[in-house]
Amino acid sequence: MNDFYNDNQNGGENPNNYSYTSYSYSPVPQNKKKHSTGVVILSAVLAAIIGASAGIMSLLSYTKMTGKTETDSGNSTVKNISISVDENADSIAQAVSEKAGDSVVGVRTTTSVMSFFGGSQSATGEGSGVVYSSDGYIITNYHVIKEAVTSSTSSKIEVFIGSLDSKSYEASVVGYNISSDLAVLKINAKNLQAVEIADSSTLKVGQPAVTIGAPGGLEFMGSVTYGIISGLDRVVSASSSVSLIQTDAAINPGNSGGALLDTTGKLIGINSSKIVAEEFEGMGFAIPSNKVVEVVKRIISKENSPEPYIGISISEKYTAQVLSYYGYPAGAVVLSVYDGSPAESAGIKRGDIITEFDGKQITEYNLLNDYLNDCDPGQTVSMKVYRSGRTYDVNITIAANSSSK
Repeated sequence: MNDFYNDNQNGGENPNNYSYTSYSYSPVPQNKKKHSTGVVILSAVLAAIIGASAGIMSLLSYTKMTGKTETDSGNSTVKNISISVDENADSIAQAVSEKAGDSVVGVRTTTSVMSFFGGSQSATGEGSGVVYSSDGYIITNYHVIKEAVTSSTSSKIEVFIGSLDSKSYEASVVGYNISSDLAVLKINAKNLQAVEIADSSTLKVGQPAVTIGAPGGLEFMGSVTYGIISGLDRVVSASSSVSLIQTDAAINPGNSGGALLDTTGKLIGINSSKIVAEEFEGMGFAIPSNKVVEVVKRIISKENSPEPYIGISISEKYTAQVLSYYGYPAGAVVLSVYDGSPAESAGIKRGDIITEFDGKQITEYNLLNDYLNDCDPGQTVSMKVYRSGRTYDVNITIAANSSSK
């Protein structure tokens, strides 16, 4: 079954395997002609008119972009609907930062781990968060607080507002959703500056975007980067099936949980991940604000009841008919296995075919999700897995995809 994925595992096209064709350009000789003085003067006048027109068009384009133009009597400011957060700002990034900067916070987790010599020591992790409400609800990524949530020893989560030198607030976990990589924290604070939230369904590729967060750690809290929306509906993470916003605004470790904002300073996404490799540059990703609001509301309202979760994604490409054509049994083909998931613990691998779940035959891939939803978190079920010509019996313990405290 793993043969299905050889093209991906081998990296696809070789980025260095290019072929080049050389082209040369030879100007075609022109017959020289003599021109009268009148023609020369007329040409000069036309050139002046065209040049002036081009200058006017350039000025109009500049005015449209910046909202400012210069007149003989001095500077006159034209209201710009793009930079509506602060008309006195010199740039979009500055305006957005001044409006939404206080809505982005730092998040630090501290857990106790056993040292090599048997004692305990503290391990810390740092990320970002966004103020959802003025009374202390904070949005962040699940992976930012994962160690504190899953640690079997004592752990602590702190939220920093303003800067690393400011007072920190101890946070409690309201709830989380693993698949969407979102979590909600609560701190005992009032009159916080809640972020304004935009409708992410209206986003267009190419429009400007600004990120605010703590790249590299809390000492860089409040860092601002500027870019554009590079793509929409991207699915890039093995730990999340959510369609993400792609941006070229710089997102680095520590930005996770921070804000992606539009030019009016409204939240359009929560920064979640970044492709880090030599072949990729300027590819950051964020969870769309509409998805964020949907999940956060469920968590806060306690409607986010635990959902059964085993931590795999299934390929929709391999239907029973396609599998039969290749000579394989019907089932659900595993596309990816999430880190730290029950499936990983059970030894499930990419390319496996799950042919039976909890005693029920999987005659088509979509049945696996139906059978899984009939289970309860904590329940142990048996599976049959086809791999490399053999069928294996596997026991797997169902976990919870989400939690509300």
